[in-house]
Parts: sequence; C-alpha cells; structure tokens
Amino acid sequence: MCSKFEIIPNYRLAYMRQVGPYGPTNMKTMEKLKVWAKEKNLLIDSAIVLGIPQDNPETTLPERCRYDACIVVTEDYPLDGSPNEGRFAGGEYIVYKVKHTPEAVKEAWAAIHTTIKNSGYQIDNKPILERYTVHMVNSGYCELCIPVTR
Repeated sequence: MCSKFEIIPNYRLAYMRQVGPYGPTNMKTMEKLKVWAKEKNLLIDSAIVLGIPQDNPETTLPERCRYDACIVVTEDYPLDGSPNEGRFAGGEYIVYKVKHTPEAVKEAWAAIHTTIKNSGYQIDNKPILERYTVHMVNSGYCELCIPVTR
C-alpha cells in the first residue's frame, strides 16, 4: 500500500445514489452508473470515477447510509437530471493506492488511521473517496482518498 498527499480539485459530478446498508448494493449502483457513462461515451481512459460513502456506518443506521457512485463531468456537459448532478469540494487528501480486493481494502483501512496519526495530520470532516480510473481498474487497483487537515 503506497500513499501520497494530494490536493484534489473541485469537481462537477454526475451521480447515482444508493440508500441502505453499505456492501454489495454499492457495487450494483456503481455498475449502473458505468453502464450509463459508457452509453454516453464518458467512460474513457481519462475518466475519473468516484465512490463516495456519505455517512459513517458507525453513527448512521444502516438503512439510512447513502452511497454515491459518481463520474466527473465537464462544466458544459449537459445533464438532464438522470443521473443527478452534484459538486465535490476538493481539498487536501492523503491517497492510498491499494489492490481492489475486500481483503486489501480492509487491511488498508486498518492501517490508515495509524498512518495519518503519525503524519501530524488528522482526518477532516469531508467525504472519503474511492477513486478509480480505467487504467487502475484494468490493473486491479483503486485509491482510497482520505480528507486531512493539519
């Protein structure tokens, strides 16, 4: 697992939301977004796809947890309400590149808090991101992007 600090920019997003317990349903929502994005010729090599869990499952009832499957779109890309349009306010993040397997992601989460604590940073009160590019997905990786503040 490798990490780096990065300033993630503001993004305009097309997204689909799933409400309910986090897990396999998130993947179904992401697949639905990818089908839409592919039909619109948005799922190209330079595409940035994000999975954004909006709620902390330790403090939010499972049936109220929101997960957004998103793709970054240009400011002038026409959206007609399906999927939804949203904004992501960027900022400083520590980015972990990990194998996209349940075991590797779980292992990464276990190490992240210690790594951040030892770095002199703390987790900021912004959404955590799962970030994917076509190249990363094809090579079996994803990035976990954790918002941080000094």
